[in-house]
Amino acid sequence: MGVVRTGIKRRFRLLNEALRPPRQLTPPETSPMKATRPRPPKRTHVVDYSIPILPRQVDSPVFVIASVRSGSTLLRMLLNSHSRIRAPHELHLRTIGVQLTPDFSEQSMQELGMDKVELEHVLWDRILRLELERSGKEIIVDKTPGNVFVWERLHYAWPKAKFLFLLRHPEGVVSSLENRKTNTSTREALEENALKYFKPLEQARGTLDGLTLRYEELTAEPERVTREVCAYLGVAWEPEMLEYSKHDQGRFVPNLGDRSDTIKSGRIQPARTFDDTAALAPELAKYAKAWNYR
Repeated sequence: MGVVRTGIKRRFRLLNEALRPPRQLTPPETSPMKATRPRPPKRTHVVDYSIPILPRQVDSPVFVIASVRSGSTLLRMLLNSHSRIRAPHELHLRTIGVQLTPDFSEQSMQELGMDKVELEHVLWDRILRLELERSGKEIIVDKTPGNVFVWERLHYAWPKAKFLFLLRHPEGVVSSLENRKTNTSTREALEENALKYFKPLEQARGTLDGLTLRYEELTAEPERVTREVCAYLGVAWEPEMLEYSKHDQGRFVPNLGDRSDTIKSGRIQPARTFDDTAALAPELAKYAKAWNYR
């Protein structure tokens, strides 16, 4: 009888497990847990470059140095529509790292002439190379806004890298942040957020060789501006660039670029203009003046 009871109990247990709703291994998209995921810090990285760089598979990548909400997604879609340029979604290279165990992998890599920093550069370089191979194109452009915080590192890792500095009127950036559907921040907090990008952006623009663009001009005169970019990158301009909706631009994914109705429309739409900078907060007005906005 004991064996029979054990068998019956086992069958009931198996039946209950089969009928039990499946356990949720990851929180749903609407879960509050999603909003508490840590974001990368918005600050300039200080890196100790003690190891010489190794040869790169991608010799001269292109990096867009821009703040959030400055039109970089539009720029990348126009460039990605060129037959020789691959401009994927935001790559967030600065948040891709490696971990070395002291006295083991750390020592082993040092014997090979590499440390943690150079290993990360090798990994970043391989990611760029893979994306070029998949696309069959020759030039790769990364437009991640977080690039402003690692512009020195990008320049060190790729001495032959090219840089596109994309500017937008400071009020345009703050207003765009303010108009997001998910925005719950105060005006002061949004201004502070924008300034975290403006400072390193201006430092990079004053230090590196590159091409400066303005979002307002890109939307008002897209042919002229994209011709300038193509000339800087050493490729012939293609009229198909202006019809970005006819090309595969990938999915619109959170945290990988703009997903607004404006960008999804597939049409280049005029940017808002702001004539009066007198009403700007002093810090914002400083950058408006430096960027020749009046």
